Amino acid sequence: MLDLETWQFGAFGLIFVWSGFVRSGLGFGGAALALPMLLLLVDNPLTVMPILAVQLLVFSAVSVVTRLDQVDWPYLLRSLPLLLPFTIAGVLGLLNLPGSILSIMVYAISATYAISYLSGFEFKSKSQLADRCLLALGGYASGTSLIGAPLIAAVYLRHLPRERLRETLIVLWGILVIFKMSAFIYAGVDLQLRHQVWLLPCATLGHCLGLWLHRQLVRTPGDLFMRAVGAGLLTVTLAGLWLNFT
Repeated sequence: MLDLETWQFGAFGLIFVWSGFVRSGLGFGGAALALPMLLLLVDNPLTVMPILAVQLLVFSAVSVVTRLDQVDWPYLLRSLPLLLPFTIAGVLGLLNLPGSILSIMVYAISATYAISYLSGFEFKSKSQLADRCLLALGGYASGTSLIGAPLIAAVYLRHLPRERLRETLIVLWGILVIFKMSAFIYAGVDLQLRHQVWLLPCATLGHCLGLWLHRQLVRTPGDLFMRAVGAGLLTVTLAGLWLNFT
């Protein structure tokens, strides 16, 4: 990253402000939106993924320390046995699923959920099989490239009260990213810590702006809240598809 031009450093900063804003405001989508844009500036994912991973850890820790009572620990602990094995499989590359197919599956399913929230239609199936499959796919996608957040958020949104959704998701991202960070450290990947000196403040600015957005969303009526988060989920999904495949 040291050979980037001045405008590219500026673009990096703006992308991380945007990433922090989305993650803090909605509770998901910061990495899923930022990664494709960052890869327009740097062609190696291993250059930017450690930066995103460190920031996920930092803001997850902040959420635990400052808003511990807002985390839905029972649901989080119930979902982890479904998520962790597939996250670890994604980190280790145990399942050979092409990245393009994985991205299409994640974004297509996320878009379906987003449209259902926007339209006011709720999936009525009482079977847990669908949720388990979606969490497994989201966990695997998170393990490979940190893009599983929209899919996992779509499932969590069905089961958690709005007051606990954001903090529970942010803590979850911190747990999942620990495995990704462990793989980076084991493989000797440069964590780009020197660039956190200026990129972490950028993400913090976005985080603070996102907190304002989150407060506004929580105050909205029930149907409007679901539609607002559905709109955010659909925006993240469509932007991810466009950035990944154009």
